[in-house]
Amino acid sequence: MDTNRLETQVLHQLDDYRNLLIAFSGGLDSTVLLHLLVQLRQRQQKFHLRAVHVHHGLSSGADRWMDHCRRQCAVWQVPIIVQSIQVDDHIGDGGIEAAARAARYAAFSETLKADESLIVAQHLDDQSETFLLALKRGSGPSGLSSMAACRHLSNNILLRPLLGCSRRQIKVYAQKYKLSWIEDKSNYDPRFDRNFLRLQVLPLLNKRWPHFISSVARSASLCAEQEELLDELLVDQLHTLLSKNNALEIEGLRRCSLACRFALLRRWIALHNVTMPSRNQLVHLWNEVALSCLDASPVIQLGNYQIRRFQGLLYLLPLMAKLHGICLYWSRTEPLTLPDGLGQIISGKEGFYLRAPKVSQKVSIRFGAKGNIRIIGRVHSRPIKKLWQEFIVPPWMRHRIPLIYYDEQLIAALGVFICEEGRVLKKEPPWLVHWDQNHDLKKKC
Repeated sequence: MDTNRLETQVLHQLDDYRNLLIAFSGGLDSTVLLHLLVQLRQRQQKFHLRAVHVHHGLSSGADRWMDHCRRQCAVWQVPIIVQSIQVDDHIGDGGIEAAARAARYAAFSETLKADESLIVAQHLDDQSETFLLALKRGSGPSGLSSMAACRHLSNNILLRPLLGCSRRQIKVYAQKYKLSWIEDKSNYDPRFDRNFLRLQVLPLLNKRWPHFISSVARSASLCAEQEELLDELLVDQLHTLLSKNNALEIEGLRRCSLACRFALLRRWIALHNVTMPSRNQLVHLWNEVALSCLDASPVIQLGNYQIRRFQGLLYLLPLMAKLHGICLYWSRTEPLTLPDGLGQIISGKEGFYLRAPKVSQKVSIRFGAKGNIRIIGRVHSRPIKKLWQEFIVPPWMRHRIPLIYYDEQLIAALGVFICEEGRVLKKEPPWLVHWDQNHDLKKKC
């Protein structure tokens, strides 16, 4: 493939996209891709380009790489955003490579505008490495289908226009245009699985079978076709098992065969763009979460997400911050932003009718309460645990419902109940309080 054909291929794959955010590490692959896009932009004037560089801080050269990317983008007149991240110290099964990848994509999602598509420089050799890593993990067709040239990334699109190009072809392009790029020494450390494959395994395979990476890409494509077919066959059945908030009905899964049940679970998890679990994790999910005792609160963690069961349904949720002990004092003159993406509390609009606080009383928002509580319309008080159960509040939300206090007196659990102490008194104007849960698009409730 000559350089003109490389440009033509990239242009063809990006034909329907105009606003692009390129993941720019400064390495060979992303440098070639950015240069290609700049050339196409100059000739066709149809691309709006931005770049994002993720500063991991994992290498002593990270600051130098960041400066290189900024200089290069300045020369090519491409706006660049630098996102500094910290890789989670709690490393899961995928090791530091998987943790760093998850942190990168979180940074990409944060940077993307609503009308932008993320474009990354993964290529044919990367596809082979991904396929072999999935094979090592014992993945099924979904994992072996490896990387798609186009897929959804939350509400945006992720594009891989170099997926049909080999590393050798990309290097030929870079040499033709005399490009400069960063060489990350960690890419030559065989302790990392991907590097081991790239440095020691694939050269042997390619020497024996020169078309090996193309054959792997074809196998990955065939696996992807099988997955697409299963998607088509199962989509109606999956939707019959979904509740209005995308929770999954357990009883409906019970009636399925084992193979069908696991296929439905995988597609349900894929709806949330969560890393696909292994078969062992699916078995654990079904036996220990879905089929656990009715009075249990089982949970399984998948990366930065968790799956819980409640009222005969499975819920897939982000990990949630612990809010116990937080106390937010509120003047009521401005909306109060709640922690961990829970939205805002707004005074004077629609919502709950409460007794207005006295001038001397301080209003605060807290999370989690204990003891017995008497709510409006009841003669006797009840333990708050029983109230949560009565109002069908899931266990994970019981410490995330905003509780309004006047001084040390609980007045209301917003959206759930009002205490007798919050009853609106006769001949006094009520105070309206609204919980806007949609204010923060990243809410975790």
